[in-house]
Amino acid sequence: MINNTTNILRLLACQLKIPVVTTVDERDLHLQKTAEKIRAHLSEKPADLVILPELSSVDYARDTFDQLNGLAETDFGASFQVFSKIAKEYGVTVVYGYPGRQNKQYTICQAAVGPDGQLLGVYEKLHIAHYGASMEKDYFRRGQNVLVFEHRGIRIAPIICYDIRFSGLCQTLATKHETEIILHCGAYFRDESFTSWHPFAITRAMENQVYLLSLNRAGEDYGQSILCPPWMDEEHPCEAFEKNSEDFRYLNLDMNEITRAREFPFLKDRLDDYEGLPA
Repeated sequence: MINNTTNILRLLACQLKIPVVTTVDERDLHLQKTAEKIRAHLSEKPADLVILPELSSVDYARDTFDQLNGLAETDFGASFQVFSKIAKEYGVTVVYGYPGRQNKQYTICQAAVGPDGQLLGVYEKLHIAHYGASMEKDYFRRGQNVLVFEHRGIRIAPIICYDIRFSGLCQTLATKHETEIILHCGAYFRDESFTSWHPFAITRAMENQVYLLSLNRAGEDYGQSILCPPWMDEEHPCEAFEKNSEDFRYLNLDMNEITRAREFPFLKDRLDDYEGLPA
């Protein structure tokens, strides 16, 4: 839990391997096995937040997306039922991914459940990826809102995968919504865009002076999650996860590092309007 003296927030970030999931039974079995892994870790070492990657309830594949009519969930569906129990049992906030369903339309969702087991909110992916190994526009519509929630006074916001490439989103979260931690939950496949992912994450953390956890799923074609601090140099490097394998990583985020980083006036020196400048 947060130590009020040192202001430490402890995350359990789950670079999770996700099996083939094309049926409801396969999804529910996967959710139960994931819950068992999380419980095993929390029983040995507590955390404040548990974070899962994009679409953590299903695999990322056309065969799966073709079955969204059965696999997609409402806000209080199968994933909520599993992770709300963990949240309440261990007094943690859990952030998890699933395909959402509303009015026969599908969205890519990242939800947060608080320590009381209640839903804090749902973020629907704003930018729908359709390049390389991504084919999301064939199945999903984009979201319409951001989500910012608090855990013991610390402001936290999830974004999803392709969202990282659009600087205005993270800037708005950091400035307008005073976000201190951005949870960038992805499903980064090793296609031609894979190597450009880390530089985007590092840049978004430093330009907005926030902690940014960029969490991928595990597997031969995935992996290499990264935690970016609000200031990076030789003494404050990023923390890299395993290249391919599952990695349930405890991360201690010192919120005082944000205060120290923001002694540099990068956010304050931004202009309100660049588009209005004359040329």
